[in-house]
Amino acid sequence: MDTADSGSSVFYRNRRRAYPSAVRGKGIHIYDAGGNRYIDAVGGAVVVNIGHGVQEVVQAMARQAAELCFAHVGMFTNPPQEELAEKVLQMAPEGMGRVYFVSGGSEAVEMAVKIARQYHLERSQPERYKIVSLRLANHGSTMGAFALSGITHRKLDYQPYFIHHPQVHPPYCYRCPYGREYPACQLHCAHEVERVIEMEGPDTVAAFIAEPVMGAGCPGLTPPPEYFPLVYSICKKYEVLFIVDEVMTGFGRTGKNFGIDHWNLCPDIMACGKGISSGYSPLGAVIVRQEIYDAFLDSARASFFLGHTYSGNPLSCAVGSAVLEYIAEHRLVE
Repeated sequence: MDTADSGSSVFYRNRRRAYPSAVRGKGIHIYDAGGNRYIDAVGGAVVVNIGHGVQEVVQAMARQAAELCFAHVGMFTNPPQEELAEKVLQMAPEGMGRVYFVSGGSEAVEMAVKIARQYHLERSQPERYKIVSLRLANHGSTMGAFALSGITHRKLDYQPYFIHHPQVHPPYCYRCPYGREYPACQLHCAHEVERVIEMEGPDTVAAFIAEPVMGAGCPGLTPPPEYFPLVYSICKKYEVLFIVDEVMTGFGRTGKNFGIDHWNLCPDIMACGKGISSGYSPLGAVIVRQEIYDAFLDSARASFFLGHTYSGNPLSCAVGSAVLEYIAEHRLVE
């Protein structure tokens, strides 16, 4: 088989690999130009929650494309954005109050961090900027999200661009980095979060971020039942925001609406992507607690000016709304 560079103008992700050309998808299958059929067992990178070729979504996309494909959210809102925000909040933990739409998971993590930073600025705590994250975590490919990720070998080439963010070991009971055993360890890994906050200086830490179930860095790593409630209480003690990265785990992927629902917690901020549109259109979302949003309402500036061109895109939001309707109608989470 030829390499990816043969006869193509595309800058491929892996120049030494040849990629079959995917031309059609239906249900769990993808078909290539040579007529081969593949089982899309991972849903395209944990994206396609509802399967390929669902006509209800295709029809919703066509209807919206005929009406309106783009409206700058700095000047307009649009019905698909408003409708999707309501649907997302209906699925989110009780207490979440507002939704900010972006184009994907990395953008959502970036925006979650920016919201956390500006939240502390609004509360006259400008010294808070550090984000505590977990080693082995993967939070995205943009520089801010990449800096928070804990897959060290992937970050080496770009290290000069990253500011310091403290990291702690994940709750990896199978290969405990502290050489302990659960439950005799008494959740040493969770208490490490508090130790690091204190070492960094609590008044410099803005937020803690984690995936409810780890993805690319340590696939399927799931914390013990007590881990997140303990970390959550530590965050509250130091007024550190609790951010969950639901890009992979959101919208039914773990058998709950969101991964954090397994711990019955309401985070301060949630970053979402992938399953919100099931891959039918680029889409991500940041969901915030009402109390976080209220801090912006009281701001003298009154505006959150760090936007994205495709924030609240009506076509993508119409797709997201159709996907969530399909999930609800077919009881896919249950």
